[in-house]
Amino acid sequence: MNLIERPRRLRRTQTIRALVRETTLSPDDLVYPLFVCEGEGVRREIGSMPGVFNLSIDELIKEVAAARSVGIQSVILFGVPDEKDAVGTQAYAEDGITQRAIRALKREVKDMLVIADNCLCEYTEHGHCGVIEGGEVLNDPTLDLLASTAVTQAEAGADIIAPSNMMDGFVAAIREALDESGFEHIPIMSYAVKYASGFYGPFREAAQSAPQFGDRRGYQMDPANSREAMREAELDYQQGADMLMVKPALPYLDIIRAVRERFDLPIAAYQVSGEYAMIKAAGRLGWIDEERVALEALTSIKRAGADIILTYFARELADHL
Repeated sequence: MNLIERPRRLRRTQTIRALVRETTLSPDDLVYPLFVCEGEGVRREIGSMPGVFNLSIDELIKEVAAARSVGIQSVILFGVPDEKDAVGTQAYAEDGITQRAIRALKREVKDMLVIADNCLCEYTEHGHCGVIEGGEVLNDPTLDLLASTAVTQAEAGADIIAPSNMMDGFVAAIREALDESGFEHIPIMSYAVKYASGFYGPFREAAQSAPQFGDRRGYQMDPANSREAMREAELDYQQGADMLMVKPALPYLDIIRAVRERFDLPIAAYQVSGEYAMIKAAGRLGWIDEERVALEALTSIKRAGADIILTYFARELADHL
């Protein structure tokens, strides 16, 4: 008898589909990015990112508590200081906005894992991720400032340090500084593969961190390169990174898969501001089912190999997972 293959048998009902589903999403997989600013009672919506806000510390606590109530257990903080200078002093100040926010969250929202983004671009008046001389970003002098930032973030109570600046040797410098300061137990989630992407536009509005001259192609990766991504990830692995991140996520699913197959560390991917903004914009125009598309995009990132997904949809979609 000529038997017809019938894969549709396993798609017939929702219960069967759920039983055989290969990739699943959980709130435990998600990290919620948040922008903290100075002031009190501040909840300022970001024009290009509907539903995302600059939050003063008191409002941040409310937002994180609400996220925790729907199952989100991890947040990553980006500081938006009032004062900026050439060397990003507020990034590593003991009373910097991020450090104060970390202390407040650890005190007020129990059992919430707090990740501290480690970069200088939000804190420098020129918007670049390091020390500038002659129009160039200097690598090695920047490492000292990143290391100091990591230590003050750990002292404030950060559970994980996430360096995102793409300086050569940044993981080694931060690992050494943390260990020497008694924070050998603090993991590093390295932005190991960070592309010079056009998808970051809305973030720069949110963090007020657009470069005042030039761009970041001299230190972030060329979007055309994949073999170089493996080299960057390998270097961070050798320098002591505990987790490796790929950023952005959706345009680089092939890179997420390649990093997943090569390394045994937990792999993170950042669904960045431009990815979020496109889905939000098309949803508001009625061109797509926003919730369905957002979940589909997140599932594709997980399917590609990411264990951890940083997404602005985290709180909004947690109930649907």
